[in-house]
Amino acid sequence: MKLGAFSISLTVKDIHKSKEFYEKLGFTYKGGNIDENWIVLKNDNAVIGLFQGMFEKNIITFNPGWDGNAQNLEEFDDVRQIQTNLKSSGVTLTREADKSTSGPEYITLTDPDGNDILIDQHR
Repeated sequence: MKLGAFSISLTVKDIHKSKEFYEKLGFTYKGGNIDENWIVLKNDNAVIGLFQGMFEKNIITFNPGWDGNAQNLEEFDDVRQIQTNLKSSGVTLTREADKSTSGPEYITLTDPDGNDILIDQHR
């Protein structure tokens, strides 16, 4: 399975302080809107999203159809196919994609240690 671009979505208390902290680690602005309390930062191949007031805990994120620079990939595994593969392997999903649709859609699951995973296809 090709899950796509990998990032960590961090829930933060003060997005301005968190942005300043991660910039000191060499991360630079990649996207988002700080006035809406979310931004994406990048350092080489490492991508983190900072989200204030949107999630209860941190989320592991994959984006099928994107590379590490949020550029479209020619070939990728659609999230609905990923869903089918996971379910056939006995993985329980906490949110399933609508198989009757195409294009943007997402699924969620939780690993055995309680870490939330988002597989979010934007195209």
